[in-house]
Amino acid sequence: MALESLSDKLQNVFKNLKGKGRLSEEDVKLALKEVRMALLEADVNFKVVKQFVKGVEEKAIGEEVLNGLNPAQTVIKIVRDEMTDLMGSEVTEIKYEPGKSLTVVMMCGLQGAGKTTTAAKLAGKMKLKGKKILLAACDTYRPAAITQLEVNAKKQEVDCFSMGDKENPVKIAKAAYDKAVSEGYNVLIIDTAGRLHIDEEMMQELKDIKNEVTVHQTFLVVDAMTGQEAVNVASDFDSQIGIDGVILSKSDSDTRGGAALSVKAVTGKPILFVGMGEKLSDLEPFYPDRMTSRILGMGDVLTLIDKAQENIDIDEETSRSMAERMKKGRFDFNDYLESLKQMRNMGGLSSILGMLGGMPKGVDLDSAVNEKQMARSEAIVLSMTPAERSDPKLLNPSRKHRIARGAGVDISEVNRFIKQFEQSQKLMKQMGGAGKRGFKFPGGLGKGMFGF
Repeated sequence: MALESLSDKLQNVFKNLKGKGRLSEEDVKLALKEVRMALLEADVNFKVVKQFVKGVEEKAIGEEVLNGLNPAQTVIKIVRDEMTDLMGSEVTEIKYEPGKSLTVVMMCGLQGAGKTTTAAKLAGKMKLKGKKILLAACDTYRPAAITQLEVNAKKQEVDCFSMGDKENPVKIAKAAYDKAVSEGYNVLIIDTAGRLHIDEEMMQELKDIKNEVTVHQTFLVVDAMTGQEAVNVASDFDSQIGIDGVILSKSDSDTRGGAALSVKAVTGKPILFVGMGEKLSDLEPFYPDRMTSRILGMGDVLTLIDKAQENIDIDEETSRSMAERMKKGRFDFNDYLESLKQMRNMGGLSSILGMLGGMPKGVDLDSAVNEKQMARSEAIVLSMTPAERSDPKLLNPSRKHRIARGAGVDISEVNRFIKQFEQSQKLMKQMGGAGKRGFKFPGGLGKGMFGF
């Protein structure tokens, strides 16, 4: 997760606060000193850190807070509110031109920030909203940039316009604009060239494109791993060409990452999206309150729900039928395969568990989730006949031996998996499929079935 080390340090600070019961002014100041150090180590802008800590201290050190019923929780809430305000407080969405008018978006950024991939990711998000998208390949300098955009556009099932790498980017942008207008596209996304550093030639090219084409919104893609440098880049781009928002790429990494907490405060420009992985679907709207919840270890169930609604391709009748079978303990191996498929669509089990919050301290979810074990379990199910998947009671010893040979595993692994599956059926029946007592991996259920 982005800012994982910062999250760990802040959670430790709050754990110590909770352990004290009553708090003194000195307790709060000592805790905020640790918060300050954690933020600086995450490469958050030092002026932002100073302002943040001052704001928390002014609200936390008061008779009403320190003498309250639960002062530690009150201080944590103040930190949460201040951190959310720091990142923009409200969600900023893309503004589309009214009606069927064309909206032109220009993507810019330094080379290596992930701009071309992000352009394709953004196109996919817009397509889900019913927009007709045209991507324009205007990066004629970087080798294979045009091909990369064309390939990703095809994967996203959107159109891509290119004129090769010999034409002037400004001319390509104008031709793409004319095509978008004449053929009724809703959005034109212009992928521009980056450089290793900000230079006059790059900025002039971007200005020329904006002079030639009516650009409604300019989005800057910055690498979240560059920390404070990402904020400096955003400031420079905004002062020279003007930007409307920032997209943080590579936010799934934990290398520094203080850009998320600094960009809005320093530049005044909102973060629109965060790239959370290499897949074209791994682009999430930036919700300041949800990011704060993740950083403070409170989970992010709302984003998990959004992912489920966006990625789970299952009709209402099938969903209702599956839920009913779960309540009665009739969850079969076909349901298991469907669960694996939907889990992968949502980013995998480690991603889902990370958003739930409340995981044991120090658990590395990526290491804890055994993808190889999950693959072996899936191979076992795929080696069954359709009748066996629907009715696990058919699985006698001879059938199990055949399945083991088909999956390339030992018979003991097949027996263990089937036993765990039977335990899960009993559990689902006991819980009524609703999980009223809270989510928990009992016994060896998760470890065997889902690689956890």
